[in-house]
Amino acid sequence: MLTRLLIKNYVLIEHLEIEPSANLNIITGETGAGKSIMLGALGLLLGKRADTNVLSDLENKCVVEGEFDVSKHNLKSIFEENELDFEARCVIRREISPSGKSRAFINDTPVNLPVLKNIVGKLIDIHSQHDTLLLESDDFQRQLIDIYAQNQDVLTTYKENYKAYQKADIQYKRLQAEAATNIKEFDYQSFMLEELNKADLDSLDQEALEEQLRIWENAENIKESLNVALEQVSRSEYSIENALRSAVSTLKPLQSFGETYKSLFERINSALIEMQDLGRELEKEEENVFFDPEEYTQIQDRLNTLYHLQKKHQLNTVAELIGLRESLQKKIDTVLNYDVDLERLKQEKEIFLQKTLQTAQTLTESRKAVFQKIEQHLEELLSFVSMPDARFRIFWEQTQPETEGCDHIAFLFTANKGIAPQALKNAASGGEFSRLMLCIKYILAGRTALPSIIFDEIDTGISGEVAIKVSRLLSEMAKNHQLVVISHLPQTAANGNCHYFVYKDNQSARSVSRIKKLGETERINEIAEMIGGKNPSPKAFESAKELLEMY
Repeated sequence: MLTRLLIKNYVLIEHLEIEPSANLNIITGETGAGKSIMLGALGLLLGKRADTNVLSDLENKCVVEGEFDVSKHNLKSIFEENELDFEARCVIRREISPSGKSRAFINDTPVNLPVLKNIVGKLIDIHSQHDTLLLESDDFQRQLIDIYAQNQDVLTTYKENYKAYQKADIQYKRLQAEAATNIKEFDYQSFMLEELNKADLDSLDQEALEEQLRIWENAENIKESLNVALEQVSRSEYSIENALRSAVSTLKPLQSFGETYKSLFERINSALIEMQDLGRELEKEEENVFFDPEEYTQIQDRLNTLYHLQKKHQLNTVAELIGLRESLQKKIDTVLNYDVDLERLKQEKEIFLQKTLQTAQTLTESRKAVFQKIEQHLEELLSFVSMPDARFRIFWEQTQPETEGCDHIAFLFTANKGIAPQALKNAASGGEFSRLMLCIKYILAGRTALPSIIFDEIDTGISGEVAIKVSRLLSEMAKNHQLVVISHLPQTAANGNCHYFVYKDNQSARSVSRIKKLGETERINEIAEMIGGKNPSPKAFESAKELLEMY
């Protein structure tokens, strides 16, 4: 329920503040005085976009603030989902700065427009005489049925089952597509895997094989170089080893003449030992250098195979080829297991589909069970507001599972005798449509905690006894819900618990819209002017008093 509304610096509104009644609030005033401007400002609270064009004073920001009592609305979970503190008193504010920047706050916490729309949309419902799109909406029509049938629990269960079914169906179709693609590539992938397996990559040391191959390709030169080195180190008469041996023999007797000579002897003796060891190593390597044509061919073949695979797959190392081999193996294993996995997903999908269909059937039965009750209830209300020949029917047909069930529902209506009910957009005039919407809102108000409802001239196009009946319906509806009704009808104006008058103040250099709450005398004067014009007759005053006494 809206407990306070503040509008500052919005179009013609300089400063407006009201504290509406919990029941029926009436707003009247001349055309152009600013009633529709108030609705535009409320639209900002509902998340509509705005720019600096709405600023009355371009030097100051525009502020629209609404204070709500949300204690009777089940909104705590929505607040928690958006990380907002939930309090019974909720203050919602929208600001438009002179630079055009828009900011929104819920209990002084900044929020984005989607969050603002989600929460405020559950607190304010603005309906105008031209608001046909809402009633023509499939979603709105289905929601009316579900609210009347109290289907919230079964609808929640259905949505959970349908979501699980959709998820399973997506997984199944994704695996089907993946299988179709991979099965086409299965033979080629198997061939590539076989090639990689034959290469025996795990035991292949590319660097060692390449080194061995280079040795064999240069075996003759290597052997010849080793022999030359052996001659120089140890085999010839003038070898390094023989020269060192002679030097050792020469220096050995000098050891007794001091540490210097002893050190020289030990160093040259060590050189001799090292040279002897080097000679043995050279001799061993020389003996090991031999050419094995058969093994050379095998290594050459393995390396050629490796080079071919590296070039083919544009990879540089054995490790990368092993990684490719493992990847191919996984893909092939997956293909080989597709039948099992697809069957498993198919069964899961079928289980969720059956749950969805079972819940959908329960939902359908619950919806269809109230069709006749809604039709009768609406026709009774329509007859009450002087549409005795109106006929309202609910068309139904079964559909495939969708987000809200397996039902296509359409409202059919006619206001005229002898005319078959048809789609709403073709069936009603503005006044007839307004009365139909009012009757629907009346039904909804009896079944759920509706938000504060703002009717913008919903009584346009009616007068006399019809206007009295419509105002009575509004009054009845307002016993349990807060209504704000913008009206030009004296019958409606006389019906409110609280009456506000919007007027244009032209006293200063610039026109501004103002609003004031009318006292008893002021209210009589306003209703009399609505009946008889600017200078109402005594009879108009009497009629105004009579209307006020009726309610």
